[in-house]
Amino acid sequence: MNSNKVEHGAEKAPHRSLLKALGLTEWEMARPFVGIVNSRNELVPGHLHLDQITAAVKAGVRANGGTPFEFPAIAVCDGLAMNHEGMRYSLASRELIADSIEVMATAHALDALVLVPNCDKVVPGMLMAAARLNLPALVISGGPMLAGRFQGRDVSLSTVFEGVGAFRANKIAAEELAELEARACPGCGSCAGMFTANTMNCLTEALGLALPGNGTIPAVAAARIRLAKEAGWQVMELLKNEIRPCDILNRTALLNALAVDMALGGSTNTVLHLPALAREAGLELELDVVDEISRKVPNLCKLSPAGAQHIQDLNEAGGIPAVMKELLEHGLISGEALTVTGLTVAGNLEGVKIERADVIRSVADPYSPTGGLAVLRGNLAPEGAVVKQSAVAPEMLEHAGPARVFNSEGEAVAAILGEQIQPGDVIVIRYEGPKGGPGMREMLTPTAAVAGMGLDKEVALITDGRFSGATRGASIGHIAPEAAEGGPLALVAEEDSIRIDIPGRKLELLVPEEELARRREEWRRPEPRVKSGYLVRYARLVTSASQGAVLLSSSGWRG
Repeated sequence: MNSNKVEHGAEKAPHRSLLKALGLTEWEMARPFVGIVNSRNELVPGHLHLDQITAAVKAGVRANGGTPFEFPAIAVCDGLAMNHEGMRYSLASRELIADSIEVMATAHALDALVLVPNCDKVVPGMLMAAARLNLPALVISGGPMLAGRFQGRDVSLSTVFEGVGAFRANKIAAEELAELEARACPGCGSCAGMFTANTMNCLTEALGLALPGNGTIPAVAAARIRLAKEAGWQVMELLKNEIRPCDILNRTALLNALAVDMALGGSTNTVLHLPALAREAGLELELDVVDEISRKVPNLCKLSPAGAQHIQDLNEAGGIPAVMKELLEHGLISGEALTVTGLTVAGNLEGVKIERADVIRSVADPYSPTGGLAVLRGNLAPEGAVVKQSAVAPEMLEHAGPARVFNSEGEAVAAILGEQIQPGDVIVIRYEGPKGGPGMREMLTPTAAVAGMGLDKEVALITDGRFSGATRGASIGHIAPEAAEGGPLALVAEEDSIRIDIPGRKLELLVPEEELARRREEWRRPEPRVKSGYLVRYARLVTSASQGAVLLSSSGWRG
């Protein structure tokens, strides 16, 4: 065991002395050391209750013969960081989370890990650490927030963002917005729709790195506490049987996760996180594979923001196991993949069925014959761009219009809320990519403002930044190469015609190549927006969004 390095033999007397200072007994030191990584803090609603989850995990570890050691990880609330400089740190925090877990687990010679995240970049950051360290490990998240209730309907945080646009367009009164604000987020948990946090928590199940129920059991349910105890027990079984993350995390598992992502209509951010996770496991996951899976896996769910249902509805319908069972029965995922239960996917799904056909449709009757995400290419995005096509109105799947060009998110938001955008426009927000942002900010404020003002069926938005999982509409992100690297997005001028063809997977700037060549000669890289601190180092090392926005080390790829 790794822990022998700090507690076994006469020469480790100083180490044992320090462990005894923690209150450990001889018999606790003789047991395996299990790290419980807790991202709990008092800033993120999704994390407020994680002390209860970790307490249950520790009980499970102790019951099955282990000694748990809790340590923290940072977490950014994307909602609170939205639409100001704080959002530059959200994606960048993923790397810090993975690095800090590597440091703690290795420095203290831990034998296994239980990862307790709950929000957008924390889940992938912890998964990346698990793959990198390859200690027996599994994920138990804090679970989703319940939807709020407002004027007789279920609502969530995205409804509030859209409410701002509705208020600016004089569609609702200030009093209604205030009431919506008070009701939309009723308590702890990750925001209630199929946004990035819940998408990633659901995909931990599909990857086989979490117990069934991890993605959908509500944060406030007693079943979540029971699952946490089971997770603590099960990590000890993984340790006894020497089952490690990279025994589970192979190409088959990644393809299963992508298939589930397409069926759910998950967040576009998964196209950043799954390739980053693959690299940590020594694998590749190309954008073309994402699109191949999308073309053959139908969209079976319409959860917020694409529809009116929320994660609690998916849980009632049978959760991720029910989605996976439907896909398995039609040959769209592999049943042979190993999972942290010790069983294969097929073994986990025995006896599972869809409980609510209004939430999880059959493959024979999908919302769409293709998956929730699509990868677009063309002269505007030679390396690719990503759109959540399941949340795009049918009339916007093909669109052409004049470019309205903004060099930052803030400029675009001011124009949208100032009613300067007209039906048919294509809003271009550039210099917001991984390097140019830096940090590849989410664009929920502008997309929600467009939707709230009733323009989401008439206006498109394209960017080298990214979108919240709560975004809906013809919102195309991750355009690569990014503008700060001299990508074609940097060459777009006001009123240029842009054509979007989502079914045809095309994103094109309708400007003659000679004119683009002239503009390319005149283009100059802009001054960096951030000139000190972590983001300077991040901007120097981060790769393209098409490669998962991972960091380069001095010797090449990390992972």
